[in-house]
Amino acid sequence: MSDAPDDATVSDSLDPDLDDMDEGYDDPLIAEPPHPINWNLLNADDAEVEWLELNRWVDWLRHTYGLPATVIPPAWYRHPELLWELSALHLHWLCAYDPEQNGSAPLGWHRDFADARMRLREWVATCGTKLDHDRPTRQTVWPGEEPADPIEDVPIIDRDAEFVEFVMADVAARREAEEAFYNNLDLDAGEVS
Repeated sequence: MSDAPDDATVSDSLDPDLDDMDEGYDDPLIAEPPHPINWNLLNADDAEVEWLELNRWVDWLRHTYGLPATVIPPAWYRHPELLWELSALHLHWLCAYDPEQNGSAPLGWHRDFADARMRLREWVATCGTKLDHDRPTRQTVWPGEEPADPIEDVPIIDRDAEFVEFVMADVAARREAEEAFYNNLDLDAGEVS
């Protein structure tokens, strides 16, 4: 599924060549069947690869279809509702354009893409992210819950650098959680013996 080499890093993959979207998909060492991504369960290494692949594809998508920031804003990666929608759309695209797929599959993807664009517009309007600034998606506080922190807009200065920083923080947090998990397993195993 990924056309990035196994040793790709965040900084190596920021400037995608939009003409090479299919490069590597035929390589039997790189290609793998498309599969749904559960972002909640990815380990650090897989998350880095998936972030880079999705970012590259989203960049290709917005350029190919001339999508405005009201459909795909620069800080889409900071909003889970946009992440999940775009990730699902990417998977659908991979499946629709798979060489083994039925010839009408791309038409189905375009039909579903029209629906997805409407949902993306709704998500973008709800979360309030814009072309030049971003803010966390507002959360409705239910009775009995702690009041939400105030939400402030943050300017988007260098989108690519901010994406790299975000991914590096996500990967580091996942790696830390993995280490804590395995350290607890080691402690538990020590208590058993």
